[in-house]
Amino acid sequence: VQLQASGGGLVQAGESLRLSCTVSVDIFTLNTMAWHRQAPGKQRELVASMNNGSITEYAESVKGRFTISRGSTNALMFLQMTSLKPSDTAVYFCHVNYLGRDYWGKGTLVTVSS
Repeated sequence: VQLQASGGGLVQAGESLRLSCTVSVDIFTLNTMAWHRQAPGKQRELVASMNNGSITEYAESVKGRFTISRGSTNALMFLQMTSLKPSDTAVYFCHVNYLGRDYWGKGTLVTVSS
């Protein structure tokens, strides 16, 4: 299973950004898909997850600002990020669990300037 995240970049505080992740398997077969992030000097943390296609969970720090979703095609997942803050600056990784194994994409850097 291969994943590729994209859509990162440099934005100002308050702006929005949408991350995309292409997945090499039918995304509707996945039990779990998620976005994680790792800020400089910090541990990787879970940002948002979707289980069984509809059950979503979010880190407290992004609730109400970030939305995880699947694309209309069967190979895309998204993270819509709004009202971005400098504290959201991190490398963002997409992650799926497929047939009991975890797969990770290479990250995409999001930098939010104040």
